[in-house]
Amino acid sequence: MPDRLSAWRTPLVILVCGCLIGLLGFGPRSTFGFFLGPMSNANGWGRDVFALALAIEMLLWGATQPFAGALADRFGAVWVLAGGAVLYAAGIVWMAYAQTPLELHLSAGVLIGLGLGGCSFTLVIGAFGKLLPDSWRTIGFGAGTAAGSFGQFLFSPLAVALVNEVGWQQTLLIFGGVLLLIVPLAMMIAAPRTGSGVPARPLAGQTASQALAEALGHGSYMLLITGYFTCGFQLFFITVHLPAYLIDRGLSAETGGWAIAVIGLANIVGSISAGYIANRMPRRYLLSLIYFGRSVAILAFILLPPSTASTLAFSAVMGLLWLSTIPPTSALVAIMFGHRWLTMLLGVAFFSHQLGGFLGVWLGGVLFERTGSYDVIWWGTILLGIASAVINLPIVEKPVARPAPAAA
Repeated sequence: MPDRLSAWRTPLVILVCGCLIGLLGFGPRSTFGFFLGPMSNANGWGRDVFALALAIEMLLWGATQPFAGALADRFGAVWVLAGGAVLYAAGIVWMAYAQTPLELHLSAGVLIGLGLGGCSFTLVIGAFGKLLPDSWRTIGFGAGTAAGSFGQFLFSPLAVALVNEVGWQQTLLIFGGVLLLIVPLAMMIAAPRTGSGVPARPLAGQTASQALAEALGHGSYMLLITGYFTCGFQLFFITVHLPAYLIDRGLSAETGGWAIAVIGLANIVGSISAGYIANRMPRRYLLSLIYFGRSVAILAFILLPPSTASTLAFSAVMGLLWLSTIPPTSALVAIMFGHRWLTMLLGVAFFSHQLGGFLGVWLGGVLFERTGSYDVIWWGTILLGIASAVINLPIVEKPVARPAPAAA
């Protein structure tokens, strides 16, 4: 990027532009659950058809993250973000006109999945880790996560209102156009500089494959990304299936819209708070508390009689815990391995997250079609949360051991 951009690209400008990218990238995606009913009814599909499309999207979103992260680490985030935004927008436009399951799976599944891999907040967080000075970095991780949540809060009621006013097809076309705003915003977080204060000793000449092998051979990193699987399973099952679950229980579509919105709003507080708390207590303990807290909240929700009040209370609690895993997880990866290949290694962790999301979304649809309820999958989310709370406890919060550089 030209030097004239760097002259006024202050930490605040980088933070604001990155947060806007996170808002725009995560906002439309968080509304897809509101299209499950109208699109399925319009085309005569079962819920498993739509669920499989979004499950494919989750899987590809996660699978492309390490590669997108490696490209961003090597060449800068700008072109990866811009290309991802174009694919994302094209996928939403095609999704609006999909008339067969195959078209839905290729548009909402493959194209949007690839697009999200290139313009998700994981790349923004990685860019923050490189561009922002030490004093801004932790708040950047929390703010970048919170921005995605604000996108969820903003777009969820907007989607419900637009679907009611102009129809689901026109709503998707509007969202596709909005996503193109990511392209100019990406210019502001281009040409990453090397941050100061790297926690782990940098390994001179380390390639992407060497960094990946080092991470996958590190026990604490493997525990971290295994627990992250549950995060994706819980979050995306709820995002996609909660609106339909509430309607099945006799509540309105508007209640579902506000439930997802409240999750997003509460997560703004939760994500920023998690970034603050992560600097003041062991991050592994914070992650364990988050996963266990989710299980308790889900248990209370499914046992209580369905009502608007209980739904919004559940949404508020889950929102506080929603993406609050990201600041401590991102900080742990940076502590273990430094910032040279941070975006790629966050991408690997995110792939585990998305693999969980794939199974949560897909199994939610499949088990509903086979059993007529979501009971089995709700109990599965509770058990996975407890398991992840235990898995995170043995994580060692210190840099990976590396040889000192040879003296000149």
